[in-house]
Parts: sequence; structure tokens; C-alpha cells
Amino acid sequence: MHSPRCFLSRADIFSKPGLLPWCARKPPGWSQLFLGSACKGNFTHVIAKKCQRGQKSQKKPSHLGPLDGSWQERLADVVTPLWRLSYEEQLKVKFEAQKKILQRLESYLQMLNGVSVTTAAPKSKGLCCLLHPIIPSPVIDGYRNKSTFSVNRGPDGNPKTVGYYLGTWRDGNIICVRSNQLKNMPEKHNQVAQYYEVFLRQSPLEPCLLFHEGGYWRELTVRTNSQGHTMAIITFHPQKLTQEELCVQKETVKEFFTKGPGAVCDLTSLYFQESTMTRCSHQQSPYQLLFGEPHIFEDLLGLKIRISPDAFFQINTSGAEMLYQTVGELSGVNSNTILLDICCGTGVIGLSLAQYTSQVLGIELVEQAVEDARWTAAFNGITNCEFHTGRAEKILPQLLKSKEDGQLIVAVVNPARAGLHHRVIQAIRNCRAIRTLVFVSCKPQGETTRNVVEQHRWL
Repeated sequence: MHSPRCFLSRADIFSKPGLLPWCARKPPGWSQLFLGSACKGNFTHVIAKKCQRGQKSQKKPSHLGPLDGSWQERLADVVTPLWRLSYEEQLKVKFEAQKKILQRLESYLQMLNGVSVTTAAPKSKGLCCLLHPIIPSPVIDGYRNKSTFSVNRGPDGNPKTVGYYLGTWRDGNIICVRSNQLKNMPEKHNQVAQYYEVFLRQSPLEPCLLFHEGGYWRELTVRTNSQGHTMAIITFHPQKLTQEELCVQKETVKEFFTKGPGAVCDLTSLYFQESTMTRCSHQQSPYQLLFGEPHIFEDLLGLKIRISPDAFFQINTSGAEMLYQTVGELSGVNSNTILLDICCGTGVIGLSLAQYTSQVLGIELVEQAVEDARWTAAFNGITNCEFHTGRAEKILPQLLKSKEDGQLIVAVVNPARAGLHHRVIQAIRNCRAIRTLVFVSCKPQGETTRNVVEQHRWL
């Protein structure tokens, strides 16, 4: 009927320095074919030996020594495993990793269909398709526009340490290490994390390390834009505090970041979310604005984009521009086509291509992100975009039925790491009007591979 035209990896299009997002983990129920590392070499160091069988893991490690360079290097090895290589060498490693993923995918499709995968299109050596060179990122240091910091015991045993995790919960060897030396981390993010740690250490309330053990203060999320504006979001477990007691804590943290030591961070806005779950949406527990502007804005591809606290936005802004330009080039949209933007986030892909297509239809689960997309469309004078809130597997089938008028549809999917629901795959396959599919993935060796195979199952 039709075949996917493009398969993009976000890691390839704007390759991040030191990051290799594919971990070579076997998806549930998959063939042994996909076992093994996506690239040669082990880029991480073991920070603690696993507990012997029958031996209880130590849930609360005591003093582990000062926070010296070795801890910072261990964190860098885990978070940015290619940081010791030059950027040119990193790109080579990532290119070879992508090549191996495609080779495994080809082998699996051959096993599934019992025939060789053939195409008349240009091919790369050793592949049945063309693998383009990686497009380097214009910014290779401090490029993150969003960072989420955890709170837990540091190397010195202090439970009010703000940073990133080393170790695993399973082995009970979690250590929280400050991120000061991570190359991909902006100074502003580290500064806000540092002062959040100062605040926690002067607060009489304990941090919430494990839900069943009590505690209150939890993670910190920092969002920034290219204009230097900064949004901070603090997550707090309310336990059994009264509303009056909660108001005291909110006022205390607000005072710290507006008039106290944290004022040096010069936050544009500060949010507070009461959450009793690992992750909580705005609908489940609203983000409470303690002070400042409710949104931050970003200039991208000639558009002013509005971004809410929990809305998805590509982590590398400069790289995102290159990614979206590439998506536009590969999509082939024109005035006779409809652009279907599935898992659209704040709608940037569709909005950036709206002038070239007859209509943009966006689907996104996060309500705040859809509100951002609609605001961005109105502010930029874009009138041919329509955004729908909800699960794609529920909205897409009915939406496609309403467009059965013979007009060609170009579909762009940009799902989270969990991939697309099988009903979304089926709806795309069953729609004859969709002749081009552009799949953007941050983890091509995982659920994306499953999605591609499912596309062929519906042939």
C-alpha cells in the first residue's frame, strides 16, 4: 500500500556532545537478534559492586568521601558517556551505531517476511537504504534548555544534595552527585540547583527520598531560553501537611528566591507542584505559580513559541531548528497536502511548515502543550492549524475518517521513548491518503524499531 519514507533519529539530526542515548537494552519479547551493544566499548564505570546473593543491599549509604573530581568524572561517564572523545569522534561513533541499528532492523524484517528487503532508492554501503551523515549541532556545550535535578544522599552522606544519580535503586547504591562539570549543562541550571541545595540545607523539613519513608522536598526542574529567562519548578510531597502549613513552605521558598540568597539566580518564574507520584501532570496536580511570568518564550524558525512548565520542547534549541528544517525538507509538503503532526508537543513542527501546506492537524496528550500551540498559532497569525488534546490512539482513527476526501496526507510522528501505540500504527497503515511518513525518534533501537516492524506487519 505505502511505505515509510523517512526514519530520523533526533540524536542523529542534531547530535549532542557526549550523549549516546541508545543503551542496547532488549525490548520485552524481542528476538535475540537485537541483543548486544549499539556500539563497541563501555563508556561507563562501575561505582559500586553488586550485592552478593542473599546479602541485603545498603539502602542508606554512609559517608563515601569528599566530592572530588572522581565523582564528577563518574557522573559524566554515565550522563554523557562520550565526553572524553572529540566531537568529531563522537559523531563517528554515533553514525556507526545508527548503521548497526538499521542492519539489525533489516535482518529482522527479512526473518519476519522471509524475503530480502529491496528498494530502488540509493543505498549506503552495507545497508538496504541510504543513511545520511550526521548533521552536527551548532552548539556543543551547555546546550540544554531543560534539566531535572534529583535530591538524595551525596558522596558525603548528606541527604540534601541536589544533582544527578549514580548507581541503581535495585542495588541500593544511589548517590546524588552535583552536575557542575557536565559539558552539556548550562551554568544557569547549575546555579539554580546549587541555590536549591542551599535552601534545602537550611529548611527544617526533610527531603522525600523514598515515598514510604516520608519527607517533603523533591526534585527541581529548570527551563531556560535563548534570551536568558529562567523558569524553576519545585516538586514537593505534601504528606499530611495542612493547607496553612503548605502555604508557609511556599512562602518560604518564594522568599528565598526573591529576597534571599537565591535572588542571585534572577528567576523569571517559580512554580511549585504538590505531587504524591513519581510524575504528575498539570491536570493531576496543577503547577502553582509562586511568582513571575507563567510561561517562557523561544524564537525558533521565525516564530515566537510559548512554553508551559510541563510542555515538551526539544532539549537543544539550535539543534531543534536544524531538525525541523530537515523534517520539512524530507516531508515534501506542498499546498495540496495535509500535514498530520502526531505527538506534536507545542506544535512547532506543524507551525513551522504551515505556510507550505493546506492544513496542519496536531495531536498531543499534554493539554498545556496544546494551549501553547494554539497561542503560538494565533500570535504568529497562522490560521490553518488545528490542534487536538488527548491520546493519539483514540483521536487519530476518527480524525483520519473525517479527512477521507482524496487529499494526500503527510504524517510526522515524534513520540516519547515509549513509542507509538499499536492502534496509531494501524490507523496510519490503513489510511491510503498517507503516502509519506517521517518518524522522529530519540531512541531508534528501542520502541521505534518495534513500531517500524509493526508498520510492515500491517502490509
